Amino acid sequence: MANFGIIDLHMHSTVSDGSDTPSELLQHVREAGLCLFALTDHDAVKGVLEMRSLLVSTDPHFIDGIEFSCRDDLGRYHILGYHYNPCAEPIRSLVDKTHRMRMEKATVRLDFLRQKFGFSFSDGEIRKLLNLDNPGKPHIANLMVKHGYAKNRQQAIREYIDSLRFKTEYIPPEEAIQSILAAGGIPVLAHPCFGDGYQLVVGNDMENRLKRLMDFGLMGVEAFYSGFSPEMRDEMLALAERFSLYVTAGSDYHGTNKLVKLGETGLNSALPLPYGMKRFLECVEA
Repeated sequence: MANFGIIDLHMHSTVSDGSDTPSELLQHVREAGLCLFALTDHDAVKGVLEMRSLLVSTDPHFIDGIEFSCRDDLGRYHILGYHYNPCAEPIRSLVDKTHRMRMEKATVRLDFLRQKFGFSFSDGEIRKLLNLDNPGKPHIANLMVKHGYAKNRQQAIREYIDSLRFKTEYIPPEEAIQSILAAGGIPVLAHPCFGDGYQLVVGNDMENRLKRLMDFGLMGVEAFYSGFSPEMRDEMLALAERFSLYVTAGSDYHGTNKLVKLGETGLNSALPLPYGMKRFLECVEA
């Protein structure tokens, strides 16, 4: 694939914590001129299925995606899944499990904020929140900002919501990886250098993390990411080549919920396509 356009394989809709509905997201994808994209909502396949029903023959090539938040004794990880069967039992089962966990966390967080900080919301606001497909920290943070309990979403999450720690309410990375594989998909480590978003993982720590996840079946890394420095990108590309891993590119677009634009991945179409990404594209386009 010598010539390629704009590729973005990491974005979210209102099915998880994005501000665009799948229909609005597709329109923005068209306007952004993407040639290949994937919807990777957290713990959900609903958006993927809806996107499939909206596509027309002239639209960019679409890949089924998903993102799972994982944790074990050695750290936190976001695992992306691509090119899987969204109707397969292994994925459906894991989505059901993570959705139950997400709903339980939302309820516990609301109680914690009320008891610890005195932050209260109306019954209507709580019902609306809990009726979302996948309510999470950003949704609660938005309510806090609305009521003046925090200046912005970042402060709400870091200074208040994250004061409550869940030690066991996570799935281990091997469970996510194995479920994606069992559904015929490709498991990829999201924004590797950032772990779950707050960490910085580089050097030997990154190499050891990749080796461990590869033992579970990890097949790729998101080497091109909106928040990566050139040094982070180059380190991930070198590791991908060394370990024969697929390479993907993602913006982590959340609409107005995050200051990132569609296609803002750091992948330059004027440069040769990395070998790991060529292999990935050959796999998903086969």
